[in-house]
Amino acid sequence: MTTMKKPATSPGVLEPVPGILDIEPYVGGRAAAPGAQRVFKLSSNESPLGPSPKALEAYRAAAGQLANYPEGSSRLLREAIARVHGLDAERIICGNGSDELLHLITQVYCRPGDEVLYSEHAFLVYRIAALAASAVPVVAPEPRRIVDIDAMIARMGPRTRIVFLANPNNPTGSYLKKGEVKRLLDALPGHALLVIDAAYAEYVDEGDYESGLGLASANPQVIFTRTFSKIYALAGLRAGWLYAAPEIVGHLNRARGPFNVSVPAQAAAAAAVEDRAHVAQSKAHNDKWLSWLTHEIRALGFQVDDSVCNFLLIHFGHEAGKTADDADRFLMARGLILRGVRNYGLPDALRLTVGTEEANRLVVAALADFVKARP
Repeated sequence: MTTMKKPATSPGVLEPVPGILDIEPYVGGRAAAPGAQRVFKLSSNESPLGPSPKALEAYRAAAGQLANYPEGSSRLLREAIARVHGLDAERIICGNGSDELLHLITQVYCRPGDEVLYSEHAFLVYRIAALAASAVPVVAPEPRRIVDIDAMIARMGPRTRIVFLANPNNPTGSYLKKGEVKRLLDALPGHALLVIDAAYAEYVDEGDYESGLGLASANPQVIFTRTFSKIYALAGLRAGWLYAAPEIVGHLNRARGPFNVSVPAQAAAAAAVEDRAHVAQSKAHNDKWLSWLTHEIRALGFQVDDSVCNFLLIHFGHEAGKTADDADRFLMARGLILRGVRNYGLPDALRLTVGTEEANRLVVAALADFVKARP
């Protein structure tokens, strides 16, 4: 992972708390390809089918309530989530995206000097949230781009306060079997929390996968988070949720912003989570094109990691004209925007979101031309 030089603080300007100046600001996937006539944004793992029509209808209906504060506990959204997943609505907290909830957890439970553990190629927000809470990020190596449970356990200690686990993981697309997650939980110190971030859980079919919701239901040391940004296609609204023990929910609600989820976001997300037909349609599209893209891109000679998500990690060579940066420029010139993952410690790879049929076919055709054009 690249590091930034700490900015200097001007005389007379108050110093931030420890950790803030160590944060490398998060940069989202690019959305523009200068010079291209048409642009296909395949850099942010957004759903190509868009939101549920019922979610859009609820969003438009919420326009008449914009003068009013949101219901502070997101009760209607919590109850919709509880109905769909068979949960206790009182154990759910909703947030302005799951990112807000990840920050809230570290804010509430980390003291300066506490350690926050995560895997090498995990979501960048874990490090940011840890440093913002003046905690110490601890990174476990991930030699095969799959979370190494033994490496995670070896780095737990008396100062471990939070262990973040993305399952499945972004940007690798890999997942851990339920037995491995249970092994991690069994090794967790009594003074620590395991936060299972299941942003991509809806895409997974593997029989040996368990999202973590059952663990959060049964174990007070587990917090489970989910988002509406991926399969529900509400990334622009910002909505997410967590499930945890009643005591943890009580702690987090004391620090949570009182009106943290907007009226339109609550309405649209509640409609989206209950539109199971649209979720199934989005998943079927992803199943078809994830498999097709994997096969076609491998047939061109590229290494493509197995993925259970809505994206693929494509690896490139080191020779001039064959690198990930070379491929990125080549694709950008055609309006195809993928995600460079250098900041995730993967400088030789690009992440490709599964797009529309047109976008998917254009990417494969462009990569074929890239292979032909390489020296």
